[in-house]
Amino acid sequence: MKASRNDGTSSPMNGRQDWDARRKRKIADITQALSVDPVDVATLRRMAISEGGLLTDEIRCQVWPRLLNVPPHLLDQEPEKVERENNKDYNQVLLDVQRSLRRFPPGMPDEQREGLQEELIDIILRVLKRNPQLHYYQGYHDIVVTFLLVVGERLASVLVEKLSTHHLRDFMDPTMDNTKHILNYLMPIIERVNPDVHDFMQQAEVGTVFALSWLITWFGHVLSDFRHVVRLYDFFLACHPLMPIYFASVIVLHREEEVLECECDMAMVHHLLSQIPQDLPYETLISRAGDLFVQFPPSELAREAVAHESMATSTFKDFELASTQQRPDSVLRRRRRQKPAAVETARPVVAVARPSTARRFVRLAVMGLTVALGAAALAVVNSALEWAPKLDLFP
Repeated sequence: MKASRNDGTSSPMNGRQDWDARRKRKIADITQALSVDPVDVATLRRMAISEGGLLTDEIRCQVWPRLLNVPPHLLDQEPEKVERENNKDYNQVLLDVQRSLRRFPPGMPDEQREGLQEELIDIILRVLKRNPQLHYYQGYHDIVVTFLLVVGERLASVLVEKLSTHHLRDFMDPTMDNTKHILNYLMPIIERVNPDVHDFMQQAEVGTVFALSWLITWFGHVLSDFRHVVRLYDFFLACHPLMPIYFASVIVLHREEEVLECECDMAMVHHLLSQIPQDLPYETLISRAGDLFVQFPPSELAREAVAHESMATSTFKDFELASTQQRPDSVLRRRRRQKPAAVETARPVVAVARPSTARRFVRLAVMGLTVALGAAALAVVNSALEWAPKLDLFP
């Protein structure tokens, strides 16, 4: 008879049981946080960030309004009727919604999908009518449809309005200046973590246009699995508004080998980066994005983002043009052909200050733990709560 062996490894069955236990514990924690008065929003944020996110759409219907600090009395209001005639945005919204077939679950009956598309149009026009300072952009519908599919038209109308006047506000300006500025945080983050990837991308002059659709749709336009989309929305709703650009950075960093093996050509690198693999390790990347936010908060990157903005000014026309086209590769190739030979200038050296002892401890602690254990979640939640009062977004 062979002696049984306990080598410390866990079987798939044990792993499943462990996850089921963590899932039940998380649901209990969420229920407890929702039941207290006032609601424990900090715990809800940790639950949204930690492994698995908010788990179910039923839970999201309860927690997303709390993450956005929507007053409870607004949640029960029936959405007002929308006047489509003579609406300046209706034709463009209609075109975008008609092209959004792949955003709906495969196999959904046509009649049901068409009904949801009508609701999608109404939500968008309703928000724009109530907030004339907001300007519709292509890609906005990709965010709205996610809320519609998760929480339904009534809740989506309220949540999307709050999101549009806060997290998405910069994207809804008359110009793309603020959107471009947010994208300019991408390269400083990459440079801090992996100078080789940063230098390669700079040499290829690829810019940041490849990440435009990631940012302005919260990745809803580029991910085919809806489960991954809502998992990211849990994460982004619980965090600082700039977290999507940190997540974009970790995707690029995760693909280091692919990037460095690519031909150092603008169009080739752009094409590679714009095609997001669908099998990304999302929980790992979410954890790493939280780590990077703690290590390199936006306040430390602001000066470098402005410097990058001044260097990127010459590409802004291409940026605006590419944002209106399905395939910006042709724009990039044309610019490469037309660009005159430039005099090479010395690259400025950005001094990176040595972190304080306390910051090094935080960095080591966060890097040594997965987000499932709550360390990165706690740090990111604290930063979100510090940021929140500026916009009166969180309680």
